[in-house]
Amino acid sequence: QLQLVEFGGGLVQPGGSLRLSCVSSGFTYILIAWSRSAPGSVREGVSCISYNDGRRNYADSVKCRFTISRDNAKNTVYLQMNSLTPEDTAVYYCAASTYYSGSIDARRYAYWGQGTQVTVSS
Repeated sequence: QLQLVEFGGGLVQPGGSLRLSCVSSGFTYILIAWSRSAPGSVREGVSCISYNDGRRNYADSVKCRFTISRDNAKNTVYLQMNSLTPEDTAVYYCAASTYYSGSIDARRYAYWGQGTQVTVSS
């Protein structure tokens, strides 16, 4: 059974950090991405990483603040989020693709987790 499960969301103050985790099971992905969806906004691709060689891509809005990484032995992908702002508040989703595109575009991904809420507020 193909499954993606996200962990690590929560409430954090502006300027703070959070680390999200995405655990995959039931299949081997080629590319995993993080996307986010804020109320009233379209789903936005945040970052992606290749299973095989670790190539990464980031949205301009998170470059230099967010870092994506993977631990293939644990079937886990992480999103380290630093210098968070209220504009980062959203439900964050993990998504996977069985082919490589290198794209963070959410439309490229067929498999999705249930999402985890990230709220940045004082």
